[in-house]
Amino acid sequence: QVQLVESGGGLVQAGGSLRLSCAASGRIFGSYTRGWFRQALGQERELVAAISWSGARTYYADSVKGRFTISRDNAKNTVYLQMNSLKPEDTAVYYCAAGRVATTSPPSQYDYWGQGTQVTVSS
Repeated sequence: QVQLVESGGGLVQAGGSLRLSCAASGRIFGSYTRGWFRQALGQERELVAAISWSGARTYYADSVKGRFTISRDNAKNTVYLQMNSLKPEDTAVYYCAAGRVATTSPPSQYDYWGQGTQVTVSS
């Protein structure tokens, strides 16, 4: 059984920063891509960033390029999302996920999900 637990969300003013963490417990086999998704109220879940097992490949949504950075520490089974220059439109519940997928894969192809952490950016 694999569990993913996100942390680091909260309320921040526009222009501020937050760092999300996602720790995995249980048995994760092979080369799992880790992704960060977000879902704003009334909207579909969207891919924000993803990173391959080795870290050699990353993907960022256009809306966060240059502001967000995804990284991972495989020894700790943890993936991070550093979010800088936050905007009110970044407000959403952020989810981490793991799966044997490409970095551009949609949510439906991921195997494991965290419970989500709320990020609220005030203007």
